[in-house]
Amino acid sequence: MIYKASRLSVCKRAYFSTFILLITAAGCGQSYGDTVPRSGDYREGYESADYQTRSSSLEERVGKAMDLYKLSRTAQLGLPPLQSPADNPLSPEGIALGRRLFFDRRLSINDTMSCAICHVPEMGFTSNELKTSVGVEGRSVRRNAPTILNVAYKTALFHDGREFSLENQVWSPLLAHREMANPSIGYVIRKIQRISEYTGLFEKVFGRPAAVDTIGMALAQYQRTLISGVARFDRWHYGNEKDLLSETEQLGFQIFTTKGLCSSCHLIGKESALFTDNQLHNTGLGYQVAMDKEAPTQRVQLAPGVFVDVDKDKIKQVSRDEEFLRNDLGHYEVTEDPADLWKYLTPILRNVELTAPYMHNGELLTLADVIEFYNQGGIPNKGLSPLIKPLGLSDEEKHALETFLKTLTGSNVAELVADAFAAPVGDAKK
Repeated sequence: MIYKASRLSVCKRAYFSTFILLITAAGCGQSYGDTVPRSGDYREGYESADYQTRSSSLEERVGKAMDLYKLSRTAQLGLPPLQSPADNPLSPEGIALGRRLFFDRRLSINDTMSCAICHVPEMGFTSNELKTSVGVEGRSVRRNAPTILNVAYKTALFHDGREFSLENQVWSPLLAHREMANPSIGYVIRKIQRISEYTGLFEKVFGRPAAVDTIGMALAQYQRTLISGVARFDRWHYGNEKDLLSETEQLGFQIFTTKGLCSSCHLIGKESALFTDNQLHNTGLGYQVAMDKEAPTQRVQLAPGVFVDVDKDKIKQVSRDEEFLRNDLGHYEVTEDPADLWKYLTPILRNVELTAPYMHNGELLTLADVIEFYNQGGIPNKGLSPLIKPLGLSDEEKHALETFLKTLTGSNVAELVADAFAAPVGDAKK
């Protein structure tokens, strides 16, 4: 089990503190098809009174290691060639070391949190059950966990764009008090050096022991191999399989590239498509959260078809810090330039079917919600991106656009998930 907690009391605290979020976000999962693994507690349609569970057991999680180095060197239709920094070239040994670190719970202060607990493989390497992530001891994180599928192609990282390389990025969650909560870089280095399973591994890969640079390099190597292309869209658009998409899906593509204005930010190239401009934009959502007056109650779902309105003060006693979440200023926190208020990075749309909930704060639970948000022109504010405006899409056009987005799921996601299931999770006793 990838995200098994080693201390039951800590695990319970996390569950209790996030209970309201879990049931509020219920039903936000997407249909993955028959070949892509999904979360064990799969709850699509949970909001309906006639909901029937399709949950899977842990016994259904079958691990099968794959050759990630070979994957990194194999061209994938629809994706540009994979590039690695000259000072951190990919190697089978480096990827394996990074993979071990990524799933190791001992990299957190109390041996309960690994990178994979927020970037859950069977949930599209994000978390379908939480709007915003939860770290050590149930501490709320302000933002939704972005998928790391195809993260190798991003030129800026985190929703606010504050980092520029995977090698450096890894240290933020390792040290963040609300995430893995390690007190210092040196603490992490010494902890890894004392774990017998890592003896000699860093020396073999990098020629020197675990250190601030080599830990980041190893984790970056694994994440850089999580590439996923050859989607149905790619085979249709770049592979000339012209009958592969339905008329509705093709209509959705036309809307995506014309009336829907989607391709203004989610770019499609002549030979490949990352579906991002790697830029930051103000859609108004961050502005709305910061400026809206808080309602006294919140609607909460307790069971299929059962909803109640709960006093916000009661919810605050067991859930995330709403004031903390409302103070998210986006890229302004990086630059302190007022022009950057509530700007967030354009995400890569590949595998978007798998990565609900959406937006920097997980506020929009389904693809239909996202489409409706942009159809209305976002949230008006002084800094709203000029690329965002009311679209006037019909119900048929919105449905077609959603259908098209589901053609962007990569062909190898199931293999990447199976490889993750085969990874060790770190025994806290060692």
